[in-house]
Amino acid sequence: MDITLLIKAALMGIVEGLTEFLPISSTGHLILAGSLLGFVDAKAKVFDIAIQTGAIFAVILVYWQKIKGTVVALPTQRQAQQLALNVAIAFTPAVLLGLLFGKAIKAHLFTPTVVASTFIIGGFIILWAEARQARAETAPRILDADHMTWTDALKVGLVQCFAMIPGTSRSGATIIGGMLLGLSRKAATDFSFYLAIPTLIGAGAYSLYKERALLSWADAPMFLTGLLFAFLSAWLCIRWLLRYIASHSFVGFAYYRIAFGILILVTAHFGWVTWAE
Repeated sequence: MDITLLIKAALMGIVEGLTEFLPISSTGHLILAGSLLGFVDAKAKVFDIAIQTGAIFAVILVYWQKIKGTVVALPTQRQAQQLALNVAIAFTPAVLLGLLFGKAIKAHLFTPTVVASTFIIGGFIILWAEARQARAETAPRILDADHMTWTDALKVGLVQCFAMIPGTSRSGATIIGGMLLGLSRKAATDFSFYLAIPTLIGAGAYSLYKERALLSWADAPMFLTGLLFAFLSAWLCIRWLLRYIASHSFVGFAYYRIAFGILILVTAHFGWVTWAE
């Protein structure tokens, strides 16, 4: 057993768990961490996607009562049926576009300029969205994710597709997009978590299946270590984020994104990090 490899897997799992559900792009941070750790081969790319499942287990744990209640109520309660339908509707656009354009996006958009630009532009969009909500004279149209319509869900699902552009952030797109569409910060965050469950489990399973020829049972300890640490760090991050948004905006994350975008440009210019797949 390669202890050094397991330590790298644990560190990558921590980075994944801490960044997956914040509006700061886990992909960009995993690329940076992988470059610094020398964890950049083809198998590492599969690992980066697969360990998202560990982070999703944390979502399921934090929202267990809500998920369990929704599943139990599905046969009889309209509200549970609507929430399940909304998640399915929001999930569909990313699946279709991913299958159609996933390879082209990886081939043409994974460049330092694109990654840095999306980080920086995303930061300014967050600042605009927060300023817009602060200036609003009325409360957001939707205060609870349970009250979303199918058209609301479709719009959030379409916004999630922007996260296919490297550096955008899936959670950032869905949360900030939801806020711009009339959801409260809490409602947008909750729905982003619900939507993450099928999205990230599906992406992880598809990646493992597609690249199965690269893997063997000898890789199991590395993957299990990454999954475990992604789960633990994501569980802590989700609990913190839900408390944080109760009394704070996302402005701090906006400035962080802008700073990180500048970091990408600097590291790419000097050749310190290879920002490509």
